[in-house]
Amino acid sequence: MRLQPTRLATALAAGLVLSAPAWAQEVVKIGFSGPLSGGAALYGKNVLDGMNMAVDEINAAGFEVAGKKYKLEIAALDDKYNPSETAINAQRLVQESKTPAILVPHSGGIYALQTNNEAQKYLVLAYSSTPQITARGNKLTLRIPPDFTSYIEPFIHYTTKKFGKNVAIADADHDYAKAWNAAFKPLLEKAGGKVVADNPMSYTRATDFYSGVSRALAGKPDVLFIGGPSEPTGLVVKQARELGFKGGFILIDQAKLDEVAKVSGGYGSLNGAIGVLPVMEDKLPESVAFVQRFQKLYPNRLVTSETSLNYSAVHATALAMKLAGSVTDATAIRAKLSEAFKTMPRRENMFGVSGVDATGSSEADGRAAVVEDGKIREVLLNSLK
Repeated sequence: MRLQPTRLATALAAGLVLSAPAWAQEVVKIGFSGPLSGGAALYGKNVLDGMNMAVDEINAAGFEVAGKKYKLEIAALDDKYNPSETAINAQRLVQESKTPAILVPHSGGIYALQTNNEAQKYLVLAYSSTPQITARGNKLTLRIPPDFTSYIEPFIHYTTKKFGKNVAIADADHDYAKAWNAAFKPLLEKAGGKVVADNPMSYTRATDFYSGVSRALAGKPDVLFIGGPSEPTGLVVKQARELGFKGGFILIDQAKLDEVAKVSGGYGSLNGAIGVLPVMEDKLPESVAFVQRFQKLYPNRLVTSETSLNYSAVHATALAMKLAGSVTDATAIRAKLSEAFKTMPRRENMFGVSGVDATGSSEADGRAAVVEDGKIREVLLNSLK
């Protein structure tokens, strides 16, 4: 007997519904809210590319939690580095994408989410080394990078010994830079240094820093304390050199020496600078291998710690879901993050995060670098104290 077209369609539809569980995969989304436009767009893109690279690897290997197969995705929204936009994005991500975790790469946005993430039961993956993020007692926060305060005394010691103790502050004016400033000034004074000019600038909105740099240089500093997103930091360095500055630079850890050099005129323009070790200059085998894998996907792109650390954070979150046996229970996932980092292969954990403490702070040793004679040299922080 031949089925009429309407009956045939109904039969086929019924067959598809009955067979759907055999092939359908439920999607789990990790949220992202960060700058994808404006002066910090490259910074946000570096974060997002690392996250997406991890997701592709996880899905290729097969993502199974409590015996059920899932597909992992990143739900990404642009917040233009504006904390109020971050808060709006978070509500969209939780309500529309049902995200159990949201990654934010700036402290102002992280603070905005921490006002209600515990009540709404989602995990904040905080890409910021500001110590206050985990000092607040939020039970559903992971701070991905180590505390930035471990860099400050070695950075001061290196530059003031080499160039002199007069320092002009000319870094960015966003919340993260303000946290650096608050920690930096008393430690500089403790080391016998002096702030001779204090002129933070809007790195994420301005494209010309001559007037701001001129005000900083009017204090006749031996060292400039600078930093924010890498590209505007490079312009600050370039314009400081064009205005005749011969001294050294302390870079807050958001600025990456290799990305800064692309804008400032090469490593020669950064002679006397100290900052975090660029991933591209890291000689550890797992870091070299990661760079090679990344550049197969994104040829000729520099690889930064934004890329590598957030790649690792997504791998750790997915593994914590497996260990917790849940893709939705943020409390259970948070409880397994330390175990996840400890058991991850070094291929996925190039920075060597050894665990997560009770406050949600990652545990790892920061690595630094200086620029001398136009070349990068890795230094141990303990050797600079």
